[in-house]
Amino acid sequence: MTESSDSPSTPLWTPPTARVGASAIERFRLLAAERSGWDLPDTTALHRWSVDEPEDFWRLLAEELLDGVDVSGPVVVPGVGGTSGSAIAGASWFPEARLNVAEQILAGDAASVLLVSVDERGGRRELTRGDARILVGRCAAALRASGVGRGDVVAAWMPNVVETVVVALAAASIGAVFTSTSPDFGADGVLDRFGQVRPRVVVAADGYTYGGRSFDRRDELVRVVDGLPGTTTVLVGFLADGVAGETGDPVAPVPGTVPWGEWLSSAPAEPLQFEQLPFDHPWYVLYSSGTTGVPKCIVHRTGGVLLQHLKEHRLHLDLRAGDRACYFTTCGWMMWNWLVSAPASGVTAVLFEGNPFHPGPEVLWQLAADEELEFLGVSAKFLDAVRTSGLRPADTVDLRRLRTLASTGSPLSPEGFDWVADAVAGGVGADGLHLASISGGTDLCGCFAIGDPTRPVWSGEIQGPALGMAVDVWREDGTPAEVGERGELVCTRAFPSTPLRFWGDEDPESPGAVPGPRYRSAYFEAFDDVWTHGDFAAWTEHGGLIIHGRSDTTLNPGGVRIGTAEIYRQVERVEQVEESLVFGQEVDDDVRIVLLVRLAAGVVLDDGLVAEIRDRVRTGCTPRHVPAVVVQVDDLPRTRSNKLAELAVADRVNGRPVRNTGALANPEALDHVADRVPSPPT
Repeated sequence: MTESSDSPSTPLWTPPTARVGASAIERFRLLAAERSGWDLPDTTALHRWSVDEPEDFWRLLAEELLDGVDVSGPVVVPGVGGTSGSAIAGASWFPEARLNVAEQILAGDAASVLLVSVDERGGRRELTRGDARILVGRCAAALRASGVGRGDVVAAWMPNVVETVVVALAAASIGAVFTSTSPDFGADGVLDRFGQVRPRVVVAADGYTYGGRSFDRRDELVRVVDGLPGTTTVLVGFLADGVAGETGDPVAPVPGTVPWGEWLSSAPAEPLQFEQLPFDHPWYVLYSSGTTGVPKCIVHRTGGVLLQHLKEHRLHLDLRAGDRACYFTTCGWMMWNWLVSAPASGVTAVLFEGNPFHPGPEVLWQLAADEELEFLGVSAKFLDAVRTSGLRPADTVDLRRLRTLASTGSPLSPEGFDWVADAVAGGVGADGLHLASISGGTDLCGCFAIGDPTRPVWSGEIQGPALGMAVDVWREDGTPAEVGERGELVCTRAFPSTPLRFWGDEDPESPGAVPGPRYRSAYFEAFDDVWTHGDFAAWTEHGGLIIHGRSDTTLNPGGVRIGTAEIYRQVERVEQVEESLVFGQEVDDDVRIVLLVRLAAGVVLDDGLVAEIRDRVRTGCTPRHVPAVVVQVDDLPRTRSNKLAELAVADRVNGRPVRNTGALANPEALDHVADRVPSPPT
């Protein structure tokens, strides 16, 4: 299948020559050409060198981006059964190197600002690097006094505030493993996650505020405390007026917990020390969405994740020392971990806690203006929601300092690209706005496909694969797809942020084998020693990538594989549709496509609108994509990271159990949807 005929003939943005010359990726390209002797005229050639000569690339990258870390030894050791550096599963990285990620993040001028924390209630705090080192040192001492040592787990059930980052850095400083989730998770969802990893210490908030409402979590916390015997639980105040951390004390105690301020002050006074750890020492545990069962606990390594983040921040997204960067996220999404690494590049990380639409869609854009952000990151769903609201940020706030806008979480539609170019970029500086659509995930805590500040941006496309990532698009038979042909997104060589393992993933026939059977099944079942990411993708004629949605939510009517993102792109062009979800409903030995639509206020789904939707899908895709059933709903089930829960809907409607409704932000929407979808014909 070739690209659609509505592909743009001109790019949305072309970087000015001066901006290219000022970028870190351009300086790295010149350095790589000098060191390697390769002819590297542009970043396309640089990427080719980075995957053809991976040891040279990753060593040079580590030398340039990791401060004071000796990486002169081996770069990568293949995993068990592997014969070369391309062996992915079980590969180890820089086995002789030692570092501490907290030391890298906290380095720099003591007077410079490490964090700015803003919440929807108008609270604002700044934390300098010097003050952060003092606070992290106190927290590290308290963790040690609570029995936490190297390899133990520290967990946070917290809003996106200063204390959460402090706990994460304190844990990293002593070699503990950190994991977090957001306070909107109920006790069952928290225990599904933390119950598997059994943390020594949990730091939790007494509540949180969202959309102008306060949510008391103390009753839920009692259940969590009871479900984690032997865990020290530290309670941070957030419900009282003002900003968490001014006193740190909760509005009222919770049985079995100790207040934050008391916990810190009771620890012995010790200077902050940074344990020098192996490059592959575990840093984070992240969780799969959990909508099809208990979440997978994905263990990520220190050096590999930090190196990936530094590469993405500095080279691909052009973050520079002195910049201010914000990614709108909760502590339950990997973009929070990604943002925590940003200060290692001399950047001030700006945290936002609350509803980005309270009181209106201008909130994050006003934040960008008030905090003078050079970088703002959001989800594609957020951009679509602002677009449908009618707001034009360029007309309402001063965005002249904004240099880069990143989008992830789901594919950004061409309409979304075009809206940003019109309604956002018009308010930025003379160099224009770099709109960087990025794609990766929790599984690698980073990106496979990402922006490039030296190349044009084309509507609907991610600019290209990330450096060092041997990304390709393969057919089912393992052969490379042609340009424009949809296939599985794969990675054919090892990269340093592959997960170490899944927690508790033991092979009964080979105890201690790493990685275990669930890990191998998740990524290497389709193709031997090739990472299959679970996304449908296609190369473009510009060397970019289009992500067509998850391949594990592929529709298969009549045996024809269809990615859901293709349908979403067409439905989103129907003005009356606010949001949609598509899934396959089983009918005998086949499936029919069901489209759920949430419509604009006052709009009722009638025969004319159904016909318009079907015609749009038929002409924009193929007749096979046309939904057999279109149903109006009031709400759509979504995960707590705001992704549509297609698999959960498909399971519920098709009579299969949804094994973990606690992973959903609005589980009641499942009942609502199931009641409205008609039974298939008999």
